[in-house]
Amino acid sequence: MITIKSEREIELMRESGALVARTLDMLGEQIQPGMSTKRLDELAEQFIRDNHGVPSFLNYVPKGEVGVTPYPATLCVSLNEEVVHGVPSAKRIVREGDIVSVDCGVYMGGYHGDAARTFMLGDVAPEVRQLVRETEECLYRGIAQAIAGNRLGDVSSAIEEHARSFGYSVIENMVGHGIGSELHEDPAVPNYGRRNTGVKLRAGMTLAIEPMIALGRSRRAVSKRGAWVAVTEDGKPSAHFEHTIAVREGAAEVLTLSPAGRA
Repeated sequence: MITIKSEREIELMRESGALVARTLDMLGEQIQPGMSTKRLDELAEQFIRDNHGVPSFLNYVPKGEVGVTPYPATLCVSLNEEVVHGVPSAKRIVREGDIVSVDCGVYMGGYHGDAARTFMLGDVAPEVRQLVRETEECLYRGIAQAIAGNRLGDVSSAIEEHARSFGYSVIENMVGHGIGSELHEDPAVPNYGRRNTGVKLRAGMTLAIEPMIALGRSRRAVSKRGAWVAVTEDGKPSAHFEHTIAVREGAAEVLTLSPAGRA
């Protein structure tokens, strides 16, 4: 069931979203080659709790899933060919030339905020650097279509069309989602689709839009050794950006926008 949020609920989501953005800003300043992904996770958890939030992902179990091990960390930190859900570890070190997707969620005042950025460390290959830039552009193309009166397929197709114009692959089995008092709500928000199809968007809907775009030919992310992390089928790099938005008349409101810049 899709829920329409009141202005008070959106205000609460704006607060949780602001803390997500500030956490990602802090991590962007701290991340450097040689750092473990576990250290990034520790920094994020401490920052979120110091600012009166709760990590949304820590101990998360997807609704309706049975026998799934709860997610063990505050962040998802995914490196290079890892699409999403990379579990932080002291043994997983970020290196010069890596791209690092950091996905962060915060629960405050009864509502969640959720956003992701892909950071580039040092001398990243030009074609990978372009992938990161254009994946972020995919996100903003999708957000531009998330207005009352449009359809969900308008968001999805805007993302897909931009990605495919560069010859990139869209990861089709990982999607965005509704968000609010639950981390994952209806509707699912695919990163591919056809214009003028799908659910009609209404003011007050809140969505987490999150393109996951790959350099190679992968159309699916596959589990790695049965763990949470999912990787591209062909081992090529993948980038990931995400914002939580509120559907409005005329233009969407981004609830996880950084005060320090566009991302």
